[in-house]
Amino acid sequence: MKLVGIVGSISEKSYNRKLLQFMANNYKNLADIEVLEIKDVPMFETGVEPNEAVQYLNNRIKDADGVILATPEHNHTTSPALKSVIEWLSSALHPFIDKPVLLVGASTTKQGSSRAQLDLRQILESPGVNALVMPKDEFLLSNAHEAFDEDGKLKDERTVGFLGTVVKDFIQWVNVLNAMQKNNNIKGDWKSEDLSASQGTDTTINGVDMEDPNWVEKAAEKTNAAEGKDYVKLDRGVLSVDQLNWFLTTMPMELTFADDNNQFLYYNRTTDNGPSMLAPRDPSQAGSSMDSVHPDRAKVGVKHVIHQLRTRETDLVQMPVPGNKINEKHIMHYYKGMYDENGKYRGVNEWVLDLWPIVKSYLEMTGQKLVKDENAPDVTSGASNKSASKMPGMPKSEPVDAVFGASNDDSVPHLPVKEDPVPTSQPEVNPYSLEAVLDATSGASEDEVVEEPKQDYPIEENQTDATSGASEE
Repeated sequence: MKLVGIVGSISEKSYNRKLLQFMANNYKNLADIEVLEIKDVPMFETGVEPNEAVQYLNNRIKDADGVILATPEHNHTTSPALKSVIEWLSSALHPFIDKPVLLVGASTTKQGSSRAQLDLRQILESPGVNALVMPKDEFLLSNAHEAFDEDGKLKDERTVGFLGTVVKDFIQWVNVLNAMQKNNNIKGDWKSEDLSASQGTDTTINGVDMEDPNWVEKAAEKTNAAEGKDYVKLDRGVLSVDQLNWFLTTMPMELTFADDNNQFLYYNRTTDNGPSMLAPRDPSQAGSSMDSVHPDRAKVGVKHVIHQLRTRETDLVQMPVPGNKINEKHIMHYYKGMYDENGKYRGVNEWVLDLWPIVKSYLEMTGQKLVKDENAPDVTSGASNKSASKMPGMPKSEPVDAVFGASNDDSVPHLPVKEDPVPTSQPEVNPYSLEAVLDATSGASEDEVVEEPKQDYPIEENQTDATSGASEE
């Protein structure tokens, strides 16, 4: 999670700066906290354009998941400098609207910044600012001149423990608010899904052109990424990067990872020959936006699939690839939503698999055969009075490409689009129905069959103490 902490004082020896720096260092396993200064922000003046420092604060706040404001207390109120910053950021600029905010404060007195925090809360909740200030515990560091050791760390373990609880509560609150806001913005509106990867996320590697064909190498250099014999600690294991590559490239399926910003980050290159892949990809596409690695005809379907995963309408979408042939191949695409420990959508895991070798092996081992079900709809023509089930992930009135993988190759087979002519001798078939998909995938003849088991044996089926309480800088 990306948070920004704003020092509400311009003092060179600010205890609020020390507090935020301690939080950034001590709780970096919980969140990435960037500490921002306000000393270059002038006093607010109506009719004057915001300067560079104001614009910078505006952009950092907008890009963050939440904001921590650390305020001193000046005559029972927040500091004039911080008040001026909020004036700038609620006139022409409005980055605090619906932004989760945590208030903290440090002071040299026992009562400290309690009244300043109350004043700041009222300012932040006023019209034009409209911040979402966390209503729970406030953190008020009293006797701040005695609270830190020479390394800038808080001395009292109870204070550290309470502050950690406050930070965890804030992170949980941010996750809940962000999930609610995101769902309100995109629920039911799959067309709003942005495939350009322009929004960024907390894992985005900035400073590297995502369309650069050498993105992998440049991004690795910028981040000092582990490679070769370097080890990576995983959830249940420790592997070198070489071992990870060996492991992934020998998977019996093609894997693709696209993040929650819709940036295509990885595929397990099981072969150097892209066209021989089940879903052709090119090494230069890694790092590109989902928009640039899909032909236009595919983007409608891609948006709809990602939208369903992002909003948790479903966590798995699956579909066959057109061009499948009975007794030769049956390639399936699966799209699984990925979510972090807080339930936040973090991207899509796509795998592509030819099921026919598995089915063939099963039939050979069990002595069974595939036989045609005479009661099944005629999937060869699509002419059936029975209503076919809709393929998951398909919009009702837009064309879609069955191949979600990164490919600009127009030779890649795709679902029939609505512009395709419908033979006059047959009733019109919804191009997104199961009938149409099966018709496109199998090209079935009267001799081709679907599975029916044939066997003669069964199958197994808020109050703190004086140390962590009130705090005057």
